[in-house]
Amino acid sequence: MCQNNLMEYKDCLNKLKNSKFRNSFHLKNKDFAYIERVGMEKIESHAYDFVNARLAPKIIPNDGKQTPMRGHPVFIAQHATATCCRGCLWKWWKIPQNKDLSPDEIEFVVGLILEWIKSECERFNQSQNA
Repeated sequence: MCQNNLMEYKDCLNKLKNSKFRNSFHLKNKDFAYIERVGMEKIESHAYDFVNARLAPKIIPNDGKQTPMRGHPVFIAQHATATCCRGCLWKWWKIPQNKDLSPDEIEFVVGLILEWIKSECERFNQSQNA
């Protein structure tokens, strides 16, 4: 598992760029408009809510299918960062399945999601200023 600091998150995001599937996810204009409207604090709150409800419990009846592929920037970020299900958490970040996520693991997941969203916002802003 990557550590909870900015350089480690950047390393994690770089690792994900090697995956054609993970690298295929990007936020759309409506997602950027939503982020602009509600602010990153609300996005962070939603990320904690989604992770705690859909990813943190030991038993997830629909694991592998609990994260929609669209509808909220956090959902897109979860697929892009391999934090969408417990199987991906194990495969990519070696976070064990069949146990509740620890507070540190939740912090890692939410931090990685937020860093990916921030990087997408930077990409979008650069494309708007080009």
